[in-house]
Amino acid sequence: MRAVIQRVTQASVEISGKIKSEISSGLLILIGIENNDDLTDVNWLCKKIANLRIFNDSNGVMNLSIQDIDGEALVISQFTLHAKTRKGNRPSYISAAGPDIAIPLYEKFVDELEALLKKPVKTGEFGAYMNISLMNSGPVTIIVDTKNKQ
Repeated sequence: MRAVIQRVTQASVEISGKIKSEISSGLLILIGIENNDDLTDVNWLCKKIANLRIFNDSNGVMNLSIQDIDGEALVISQFTLHAKTRKGNRPSYISAAGPDIAIPLYEKFVDELEALLKKPVKTGEFGAYMNISLMNSGPVTIIVDTKNKQ
């Protein structure tokens, strides 16, 4: 499971010309799920994201988590995070999980993150064509992959 985590002052997702979800200060989380991901990946990644200290404290030091600032989260499924580009110019998505694996893990990820943050998590729509708007704060962008836990 791979996540691109962006600290934002605002973010939104638009589907078919209509805003589906939007947040103010918090995290935009793009999540990619692989064929071999499971619930241990979901649990580890949710805990990592909920406790990631990438928000500034009163001294301007990144020392606070999304929980500390009572921030919001917007989670977007993005299978292209698992693109393989070694050969040729057309990316291969062979390791990206299909809907039968990805949808339940995506839903569990959202549920687990909501439980940790103790508030609703906004989402896009799995498999939909989406336009994402964001104001990256910092800029701060972190990539976390559950295959690199050690």
